[in-house]
Amino acid sequence: MTVTLRHDRGTLITWALPEVIAPLFTWDARSQLWRAPGQCYREVLEKLRAFEIPHTDEAAAFQTLQLRVSREVTPYLHQTEALTAWKRAGRQGVVVLPTGAGKTFVAQLSMRDTPRSTLIVVPTIDLLHQWYSGLLATFPDANIGLLGGGSRDETPILISTYDSATIHAESLAAKYALIVFDEAHHLPAPYSRVIAEMSLAPYRLGLTATPKRGDGREIDLDTLIGPVVYQKAPSELRGGTLADYQETRILIRLSSAEQARYDELIKFRNEFLYRMNIKLGSLDGWQKFIMSSGTLDGRRAMLAHREARSIAFGTEGKLRVLEEILANHPAERTLIFTDDNATVYKISREFFIPAITHQTPVKERHDLLQQFRAGTYRILVTSRVLNEGVDVPEASIAVVLSGTATEREHIQRLGRILRQAKGKKAVLYEVVTEGTSEERVSQQRRGEWQAGRAPIVPNTTWESVNAPD
Repeated sequence: MTVTLRHDRGTLITWALPEVIAPLFTWDARSQLWRAPGQCYREVLEKLRAFEIPHTDEAAAFQTLQLRVSREVTPYLHQTEALTAWKRAGRQGVVVLPTGAGKTFVAQLSMRDTPRSTLIVVPTIDLLHQWYSGLLATFPDANIGLLGGGSRDETPILISTYDSATIHAESLAAKYALIVFDEAHHLPAPYSRVIAEMSLAPYRLGLTATPKRGDGREIDLDTLIGPVVYQKAPSELRGGTLADYQETRILIRLSSAEQARYDELIKFRNEFLYRMNIKLGSLDGWQKFIMSSGTLDGRRAMLAHREARSIAFGTEGKLRVLEEILANHPAERTLIFTDDNATVYKISREFFIPAITHQTPVKERHDLLQQFRAGTYRILVTSRVLNEGVDVPEASIAVVLSGTATEREHIQRLGRILRQAKGKKAVLYEVVTEGTSEERVSQQRRGEWQAGRAPIVPNTTWESVNAPD
């Protein structure tokens, strides 16, 4: 019996089914054949070969590439170690490195050593263009294309956004032997995971600063890409590959008027949550709160929650601290991060600082970043939009005025200032309002670090700043 494998809309199909691969397939009564997810392709072939079962592979349409590297660059030790670990794991797995540690170069090394048709998946248009420029510089003779941002190329090396790769997952599935997932923590989302599930790619590389997700789905990376094969924290690379850095956490207090209003709002919200038996700390607590806001009382409780949050995030004490920080760093390139657009625009107006949010047009955002890199603008204020995909090696100061509880966001924001430059000493300031939920969020974020492999930042400076009434 000869097994013939074919590809059909992101799945493997066959008519003959030996027992050794039977657990991977299910019977499709409508088509009268056996069907398996595309991601089973490698395991199916390995089992057929191991048991010496005759087979014909008509599924894969991979290409062998001739990749000429334009220049030889000596990798850092951690990059060589990451590549070796990935290859030892069968060219499947996730590499966890902080922003600025050269994850993209690890991917280029993997492409050099695995010269097959390659799909690179990235989360943003900015990263799409950065990868395109980088690969053109590294592999000048290669045929490199784009999928997303108005482009729809069909090339042996293709860079796509997650959104575009999801839309075209079926047509891409059989074409690429190597698939690289940049910012791989995006992949397990219900919408985008089909990219990996449908793909026949036997070689898979995930890149991320931290695989952790708020919904716990990072565990799915083991099956979608492969396990974590190599990992380094910022503290392990500081002063060498990454710029030397320190973190300063500044606690401020609300004014008496702000504290009274904050306590009143939180009490009103909590009384509603208690009546509805909603616990915000549970997995579905926030979703239940949102659903309950369709009622009159729920709407009032949600408005109280948002007002309390805005008081904690936008207290005048934070702006006074920000003014002092900026005065203490009159020459350094500085990024200011907040969690909400309202605070971004408030800071932009009061300090005459250029602002970037998701509402900023693409061309304007590009121009602002170019001016920042050139030094025309020394300071930028932004919300979450610059957490990923921004290459600003000149930035050395980051001020986090508000953020989420996720470890990933904090590592990403720290990573914006860690790119190496001669004589650079990076500083991240985290400004937290004491006695509010924001303090708990900060503790939770740092608690996640401490509960992991090792403290990301072992030497944190603590300082209290009292805001006058």
